[in-house]
Amino acid sequence: MIPSSYYLILSAILFTIGVIGVLVRRNAIVIFMCIEMMLNAVNLTFITFSRYLNSLDGQIFVFLVMTVAAAEVAVGLAIVVSIFRLKETTDVDEINLMRW
Repeated sequence: MIPSSYYLILSAILFTIGVIGVLVRRNAIVIFMCIEMMLNAVNLTFITFSRYLNSLDGQIFVFLVMTVAAAEVAVGLAIVVSIFRLKETTDVDEINLMRW
């Protein structure tokens, strides 16, 4: 059996890669993918503690988080497509909708 610490280390690595991706990348779609990676890292932590504590609460919460993440991706992608049609770029530095 694999120790719980391995799962927590993997979750921390995935979360760190996601944070670095959000801070470094300028493409809106890549930023959304990094946010999803961060959510999956947190889900892995919930599952790890759920198995460690022999409780289903963490797994139920993961199901809720995955449902919200799917809705977030759908709305976020719609916004990105709308901005791309207006500005013809997905670079977040070049997107400035508040200026005329």
